Amino acid sequence: MSIITLTTDYGLKDHFVGSLKGKIFSEFSEAVIVDISHDIDPFNTAEASYVIGASYLSFPKGTVHLIGVDIERNKENQHIAMQWNDHYFICADNGILSMLTQKIVPQKIVSINIHDRFPAESTDLDIFIQVACHIAKGGLLNVIGKEIAAVKEVTELQPVLANDGNSLKGYVIYIDHFGNIVTNISKQQFLEVAKGRKYEIVMNTKNIKTILPNYSAIATSEKYPIKTYEGEKLAIFNEAGFLEIAIFRSNPSKVGSANSLLGLNYRDVITIQFLN
Repeated sequence: MSIITLTTDYGLKDHFVGSLKGKIFSEFSEAVIVDISHDIDPFNTAEASYVIGASYLSFPKGTVHLIGVDIERNKENQHIAMQWNDHYFICADNGILSMLTQKIVPQKIVSINIHDRFPAESTDLDIFIQVACHIAKGGLLNVIGKEIAAVKEVTELQPVLANDGNSLKGYVIYIDHFGNIVTNISKQQFLEVAKGRKYEIVMNTKNIKTILPNYSAIATSEKYPIKTYEGEKLAIFNEAGFLEIAIFRSNPSKVGSANSLLGLNYRDVITIQFLN
């Protein structure tokens, strides 16, 4: 089975996603195409990075992940293909892959250099499709690019540890369908800094003093039904391993969410203050 996943900011109103799939099938009719998301905020590379990082491990090794966000090739952003953790990623070198590669060193990265083999009217996406199908058919990275040592590192929106080690500042990088707020503070980083200390999550509203193991753990009393706790704010480390701020059983369209009720939006600061 040759799986190609798609993560884009194209939306579903226009023809772009359908045309993308049609071109893949025209090049490789046996491909299995899986949509991860087409609702990435336009040109939001941090959101794209989070979504692909949270989802790729659900797929078998050898899967090819085509990321169509901010893909225009220019003097600052080359096109790259990367083999990492036995998966393949194709995107522009605009920082999308930097969150992933903080954890595991890539097996191979190439700068795609086959653009001159295409007609002048070919798009950046045409290049990505050709590369994705080549890899999905078992082709080698060296055939479509020149090996490079590293991807572009993004210093913006990275968690910052205070010099005294007593606070960790992160940023909102994603807002999910439920209006839950996902930050770029990982569980691993939190544990390394906390070292067993008490802490408070400082926001623009009342602080949160406990990170729960799951949403339902907010129901701390056997005396009251779990429905009693609906609407209370909480913090967990989500399945992707990042700190998430949520409203228990929130409904963004009816009663609000962490996004609307707590006034938290993309790029807002979330600080964990450690207590000595």
